[in-house]
Amino acid sequence: MKLQIHSVHFDADSGLTDFVQQKLNKLDTFYDRIVEGEVFLKHDNNSSTENKIVEVKLFVPGSTLFAKEEAGTFESATDQILDSMSRQLKKYKEKLSSH
Repeated sequence: MKLQIHSVHFDADSGLTDFVQQKLNKLDTFYDRIVEGEVFLKHDNNSSTENKIVEVKLFVPGSTLFAKEEAGTFESATDQILDSMSRQLKKYKEKLSSH
């Protein structure tokens, strides 16, 4: 899957971008017609420990799926995104097959 990773107001190291790419590549097992995806990595400037934000947009034929998660690390937020996106992809695939 073609994935664009944007880190907003900071430079993400290659380890983090590789981790995100590797995790989100697993979404192809749920639905193999994903066109491309965009990932935004952000820091929230509040005093909370849950200040890492990951947003993912997946472009599938006829629709765009979106998920946003906040966690203490980008890695744990990415794991939560993976769960959320896999549910959305399964639901989207079921909707297509029911027609």
